[in-house]
Amino acid sequence: MAETKTHRVTVAQRPLLLSWSGITDQGRRRETNQDAFLADYPLFIVADGMGGHAGGEIASQSTVTRLQAVVSSGKVDRPSIENALELAVGDIADHPETTDEGTGTTLTGVYFDSDGDESHWIALNIGDSRVYLLRDDRLVQITTDHSVVQELITAGKLSPEEAEGHPYSNVITRAVGASELTAPDYVSIDVRPGDRFVICSDGLTKELTDYGIQHFLREHEDPGAAVDAMLAAALENGGRDNVTLIIVQVTAEDDSSSPSGNPAE
Repeated sequence: MAETKTHRVTVAQRPLLLSWSGITDQGRRRETNQDAFLADYPLFIVADGMGGHAGGEIASQSTVTRLQAVVSSGKVDRPSIENALELAVGDIADHPETTDEGTGTTLTGVYFDSDGDESHWIALNIGDSRVYLLRDDRLVQITTDHSVVQELITAGKLSPEEAEGHPYSNVITRAVGASELTAPDYVSIDVRPGDRFVICSDGLTKELTDYGIQHFLREHEDPGAAVDAMLAAALENGGRDNVTLIIVQVTAEDDSSSPSGNPAE
């Protein structure tokens, strides 16, 4: 079973336990795994690489390596993340195996931002990997895909149902790659006991509906058991792509019930 790790924090003088687990798999049809992930408090991110030959793996691993250094520095915030991504773009461009076939990577995830008495989750996103939040038994997609299909949906030219089989379903409009970096989108989310985040590459969402993701969260309280179950289901449903996911959850140490409300500010 995937390992579950924990970290204790205090929010508004209330002790909370953060627990998380992550997993990645090549899937059943890909020759290599071009996904990578980082799950190290306070930063939890998934990177889905793309590009011919080894390009996608170079891009995702370079990005994760640079972000791991940010965590090790002890200062995780927007400037440090964006500086790391600028460095990753340079690494990708300079790598001898980088190709001209659109080498790059998506990047999505959350980090725990504690500034004095104020604490928030900050979700960030470049590309079409996603962050979901389960709050009060309702699953919400926090991030917005940077993709051609999502732009068509937003413009009212395509329905979500039509998007599933669209020929441009894999074409993204933003990535971390060998060109000028566009900063991630950010969303601030308040910290509440009972919240559970799912951070994933599209290898998961190609095989599991939102309902399926919610089902496995309900069935498995432990993050390690939940990521194992979701991965197994994604592979059983076809495993057409690399599959990577992280689950992060918040538990009140005193086990009192969490308040209700809107997830994103």
